[in-house]
Amino acid sequence: MSTLLMHCRPGFEGEVCAELSEHAARLGVAGYAKAKPHSACAEFVCSEDGGSERLMAELRFSELIFPRQWARGEFVELPETDRISVLLAHLAELPVFGSLWLEVLDSNDGKELSTFCRKFEGPLRKALEKAGRLVDDAARPRLLLTFISGRRVFVGLADQDNSALWPMGIPRLKFPREAPSRSTLKLEEAWHQFIPREQWPARLGDDMTGVDLGASPGGWTYQLVKRGMLVTAIDNGPMAESLMDTGLVQHLMADGFTWKPRQRVDWMVCDIVEKPARSTALIETWLGEGLCREAIVNLKLPMKQRYPEVRRLLERMQATFKARQVRVSIACKQLYHDREEVTCHLRRLDLSAR
Repeated sequence: MSTLLMHCRPGFEGEVCAELSEHAARLGVAGYAKAKPHSACAEFVCSEDGGSERLMAELRFSELIFPRQWARGEFVELPETDRISVLLAHLAELPVFGSLWLEVLDSNDGKELSTFCRKFEGPLRKALEKAGRLVDDAARPRLLLTFISGRRVFVGLADQDNSALWPMGIPRLKFPREAPSRSTLKLEEAWHQFIPREQWPARLGDDMTGVDLGASPGGWTYQLVKRGMLVTAIDNGPMAESLMDTGLVQHLMADGFTWKPRQRVDWMVCDIVEKPARSTALIETWLGEGLCREAIVNLKLPMKQRYPEVRRLLERMQATFKARQVRVSIACKQLYHDREEVTCHLRRLDLSAR
């Protein structure tokens, strides 16, 4: 199982290749990355036995920026009929699996294959269970079958606690009709990605305060209000009347890059379309000066050198906080609902207690 297959947003295959190549070089794992443009996936082919296992053991998937999902394994060709028998024979030498996900790529071809996967999953699951190859056990590896076509599949493994939270890394979130814009799904996905569900009551409580910079018309403000927070919405543009009617929102017509709260708030969120360096400076101010306890901010990406730019900005933030002697945890991920951007979550560790 010498290949690491990674799903990604179409058009970001090069970023995935650059990111994994950098990690592999740092860890001394020999191999090479390859990808077809707009294929929604990339491969890292290891030239040594056990290389893919070592990469997945040394890296935390949650800390990777551009991959949506990953698995170590190999491609298998399937016949037109009796695919299950071929798969069972191929899986015979692998460990017993703790769960099963059938996946497709985020492409037009992948969407067409999703119907096939839904029909195929039931019979395959029954066959695996009957053969004793599949049990309900979170400690065992997950079997990830990524179908490239009805005749070709990537048979992969991944630890259940070190891979995507959802099949293909795509959350099934429903757009709330009362939300002012679809951008609300970005922040909802960020809650799931960065905050363990059991911590939501303590870190996203209805006794908290939040600030939404560049709030209009209120897609992100909606998520804060939905959690019961008192929100200050900063934007020269109008806010949705439905949000103002809740009594939880104060709308101030001001510049999100210069406005500061008089008292520390629990959350600052920001989805302003601006150069990423300027948004990074904003993050450094809010977390460095203790204006908020936690923040979620989107960084809009340049047309070229996107991964190097993100790495540079993350390193800049780390250096800034270290120089200020403040403890801040930083996470960064290109979420499914992101476009030409990545989402950063930051938390002041020395301000966590309320």
